[in-house]
Amino acid sequence: MPAVSPAELDRERAHLQRAREELARMRERTAGLTAHAGDRISAEVLEATMARRLAQLADDPHVPLFFGRLDHDEPTGGEVFHVGRRHVSDTAGDPLVVDWRAPVSAAFYRATRDDPMGVATRRRYGFARGVLTGFEDEVLSGASASATAAEHSEILEQEIERPRTGPMRDIVATIQPEQDVIVRSDLDRTVVVQGAPGTGKTAVGLHRAAYLLYAHREQVTRRGMAVVGPNSSFLRYIRDVLPALGEVDATQTTVEELVAAHGRLRGTETAEVARLKGDARMAQVLRRAVWSHLGEPAEALVLPRGSRRWRVPAHEARDAVAHVVGRDLRYDAGREQLRYALAHRILQQIEAAGDALDDRAWDVLARTKPVKDYAAALWPVLTPARLLHRLLGDPDFLAATADGLLTPAEQQQLTWAAPPRSAGAARWTLADLVLLDELADLLERAPSVAHVVVDEAQDLSPMMLRALGRRARTGSLTVLGDLAQATTPWAVRSWTDALAHLGKPDAHVEQLTAGFRVPGDVIEYAARLLPTIAPTLAPPVAVRRARGELLLTTAPTEELVRAALAREGSVGLIVPDAGVAAARRRLQAAGLELAVVGEEDLTAEVADSADGAEGADRATEFDARLDLVPASLAKGLEYDHVVLDDPAGIVAGETDRGSGLRRLYVCLTRAVTSLAVRHDDDVPAELAA
Repeated sequence: MPAVSPAELDRERAHLQRAREELARMRERTAGLTAHAGDRISAEVLEATMARRLAQLADDPHVPLFFGRLDHDEPTGGEVFHVGRRHVSDTAGDPLVVDWRAPVSAAFYRATRDDPMGVATRRRYGFARGVLTGFEDEVLSGASASATAAEHSEILEQEIERPRTGPMRDIVATIQPEQDVIVRSDLDRTVVVQGAPGTGKTAVGLHRAAYLLYAHREQVTRRGMAVVGPNSSFLRYIRDVLPALGEVDATQTTVEELVAAHGRLRGTETAEVARLKGDARMAQVLRRAVWSHLGEPAEALVLPRGSRRWRVPAHEARDAVAHVVGRDLRYDAGREQLRYALAHRILQQIEAAGDALDDRAWDVLARTKPVKDYAAALWPVLTPARLLHRLLGDPDFLAATADGLLTPAEQQQLTWAAPPRSAGAARWTLADLVLLDELADLLERAPSVAHVVVDEAQDLSPMMLRALGRRARTGSLTVLGDLAQATTPWAVRSWTDALAHLGKPDAHVEQLTAGFRVPGDVIEYAARLLPTIAPTLAPPVAVRRARGELLLTTAPTEELVRAALAREGSVGLIVPDAGVAAARRRLQAAGLELAVVGEEDLTAEVADSADGAEGADRATEFDARLDLVPASLAKGLEYDHVVLDDPAGIVAGETDRGSGLRRLYVCLTRAVTSLAVRHDDDVPAELAA
């Protein structure tokens, strides 16, 4: 780190101490407020708002309150701003720290010597466990500014490469200009981030969520925001990022949790059947299935009223049904509208006969039993579960609705061999629950939130993407993924297709290829797979000066793990899913403490395979020094040191070789500092090139 003036360093430390004192004052002031409201609901809203504000003002002494400073030049006022994770002001209201999301902070990430944005000097701070240790200045404008390229920032490099343990942390101090453009995208803009390993796409998505919650607080909080990850382990890995940025209003969930309202996930099925159920053609099959239930009027509607009997002939009822269908309503709303359409025809007859009716007559007529019963016969009540139970259990019904969409062989694949007695007895799979979600939206319009962040989106089926698109129908999305890391049989093969399924065909696609986390040697080795798994994608480029460490070896796994644990930082042992139980036994026998990523999601067979070693590995995933990672759960995770055991087994564990090579690509790119690949002289040929 460059030498700094001791006096200036003392002044900066004093500013940090003052900022912490003022933040504590702001928190105490908020904690001392009392909610006074006119009613119970208003009081609860105020109390929730105050609790949220307290959470935003939390101070972790090990996390610096600011990480940068902007000194503006004299023509723009000469003001000085310290940039940090949240706003801190003194008793007079003057800012001691400005939020990184504030407009004035954008220059910290984007200013260059070619375009200084009014900044004379940009300062970055070095910290160790919350203690300010130094700083470095970059002169952007003025007589001392050089026309040459920007100097290398040691502080920036140290922050990017700093070893870690525990869950993912924010990158607010190291956001790069191309990342900041995405982070500050407008709320009404859907953005796809195609990001190679180590480019920070997950962090960019989370920071965009934090930015939108700041820039559009009222709208986003009122309508909601969801962060959707691939599995619960991934959500636990990213759980601290938004709270560290002062944001607690985003719901973090998975596709499985989003569709769980429609039933319990109790069944499994082959990959081929799941792929077929996730096919976009199923949306049209379901739509036909719903609307096929409309009946044909055979008799007139007769409504006794006083001494008169009012009639709606069958042909007029048929016209009423056609009129409602033409309005393109949801199915349930259409049934409601049909009652009023029939009542309107009766109302016209009554008025033509000279009877005077008040404004409530239309509603009264629509609610009479004859009208309701007649409408129900033409437009019957449906439920998603019963309808899907019929579709998968009745080959004739499926054939009628899927005609011209699915082949006879595909229809046979979908049909249950032994249909359950009722919808309640059905053992729904995840693909089934997604179909139920589609059906629920066909019956009644699903609500939309303001914004949805979707990570690892390349692994979602078209029907899953439709489910997420519905939840942002009137909002926007941040779609994160890497087509080279697509590992599911139902994965989409292009972002154009994915955006069409999401209902956002005009969204913008940003490609990140600068790898800030994965070392050069590691990413270059993994990139040998790209010509096979993703030939159209630009290969990632490592921008770190450190090349990293890559070791290909046949040495024992335990020996490699011990060597990694002897170094600073987190360690992940990645193995084929089928090898988790055996690897766990070997590590425990060697006296190594570990945590198993996604242990609660593993099968009972794997969970019970510890041979009675209860308590031997009670550490929590991401909080332990050593994580045992099934290959299927490695996506999105990072470790300082990775030991990858049995690359050939990882490839063989997938449904086809292409998916296996993409899974291996994922596992190879989880390392931040070192990667040791343990094999039995059977490294896949694509890597051995």
